[in-house]
Amino acid sequence: MAAGGAPQFASLYVGDLHPDVTEAMLYEIFNSVGPVGSIRVCRDNVSRRSLGYGYVNFHAVSDAERALDTLNYSSIKGRACRIMWSQRDPSLRKSGVGNIFVRNLDRNIDNKALYDTFSLFGNILSCKVACGPNGNSRGYGFVHYETEEAAKQAIERVNGMQIGEKTVEVTRFVKQDDRDVAPVKYTNIYVKNVPPNFDEEMLKSMFGGYGTITSSIVLEDAKGRKFAFINYETTESAQKAVEELNGKDLRTDEQKEEQKEDEEPALLFVGRAQSKAERARELKKAATAPGTQARQQGVNLYVKNLDEDMSDASLKELFETFGTITSVVAMKDEKDKCKGFGFVCFASPDEATKAVTEMHLKVVKGKPLYVGLAEKKEARQERLRQRYQPGAGGMPGMMGKGGKDGMGKGMGK
Repeated sequence: MAAGGAPQFASLYVGDLHPDVTEAMLYEIFNSVGPVGSIRVCRDNVSRRSLGYGYVNFHAVSDAERALDTLNYSSIKGRACRIMWSQRDPSLRKSGVGNIFVRNLDRNIDNKALYDTFSLFGNILSCKVACGPNGNSRGYGFVHYETEEAAKQAIERVNGMQIGEKTVEVTRFVKQDDRDVAPVKYTNIYVKNVPPNFDEEMLKSMFGGYGTITSSIVLEDAKGRKFAFINYETTESAQKAVEELNGKDLRTDEQKEEQKEDEEPALLFVGRAQSKAERARELKKAATAPGTQARQQGVNLYVKNLDEDMSDASLKELFETFGTITSVVAMKDEKDKCKGFGFVCFASPDEATKAVTEMHLKVVKGKPLYVGLAEKKEARQERLRQRYQPGAGGMPGMMGKGGKDGMGKGMGK
C-alpha cells in the first residue's frame, strides 16, 4: 500500500536491524527498488556498534513508497526489518494523536501480523510489538495512525476481538506522564538508618503497634549499617507505620551533640519496599528529570561505557579530583550490575568542563569512557534528527554516529 499521506521527502527509517547489518548491505537491498541518495546505520559513539536502526534516503518519493510497500518486514540477516517514514517533525510523534495501545497480544504475533491486522483501518505511520532483550514478545504493542479517525475506528473494531489465541484490549495510548496513577497497595516496608543497637525484638516492639507483623528481618550492608524489612498482614497497617515513623529521630542526646551543622541528620527512613528495578527506574528518572540540574545547582554529566562492576562509590572516586560532586549514580540492573552508564553532577560548570576534558575517552578497566553533558531525551532526539535529516550528507557505506533513540519512533515507550 502506498502511503496516501506520505511526506514530501524520501527518507525512510529502518529498524530492528541485526547488529552485523552494514550500509553496504542496505544499499544493495534498497537500491534494487530505486536510486538511493544516502544511507546511514546509526552507531554507538564510543564502541561503534550498530544501534539496530538506520536511515535510507531516496532521490524520489515514489521509490521510497515502493520500498516501504515491498520491503517492510523482509528478512535481513535473519531478522524482519521494520520500515516507516522518517518523521522529521518530533511534535507528530509526541502528540499522541492517532496512537493506540494493544494489550494481551498472543506471544506469536509479530510486527508484520500486527501491521496486517490494523492496516485495514487507515494509513499506519509506525507499528511495533514490544519485545524483551531475547527478542520474545512482551505481550503488548503500539500502532500509530496518520489520523485520529483511523485510530478510533481500530479501537471500536478490534477491541475485544480474538487475535491468535488471545482476546486483545485496544485503547488510546496515554503517555506515562498523563496517566492516572492508582494508589499502590503494599504490606512490605523498608527501614533504613536503623540504630546500631537495634535487634529484631526491638524492631518488632516499635513497629508492632501498627498492626500484625507476619515477618521481619534486620540486616547489615557491607559498611555495617543496619536496615530492615517488615511485612504486615494488611496494607493499612503498613501505611500507618510509614506515616507515623518515617523521619522519626532515634538519635541519642550524645549523637545529637556530635552532629555537625553541615551534615544532614540520619533520621529513620520508613517507606514501601521496592524492587531493584523500581529503584533503578526512579534513580534514572530523578537523574534526568527536567530541572534536576537547577535543583542541584550544578552541571550533570552523562558517563557511558562503564564496567559492570562499577558502583556509585567507585564512579565518584573516578571524578572527585575535578571538583565538588553534588550527586552520583551508576545505574544498576535487576542483578545489581552496572548497566554501563551513570550520572555525575558537579557543583560548577568549570569543574564539569574539566572532568569532560580529562575523562572523555580515558580507558578505565579496558574501556574508553564517553563523558558528556547529560541531555534530556527530547533534546537528544532533536540533535539526532538534525544530524541525520535527508541531505545532511552521508554517502552509501559511510558510518554515522547515533544516540540511543532513533527517529521515526511513533510509539510511546
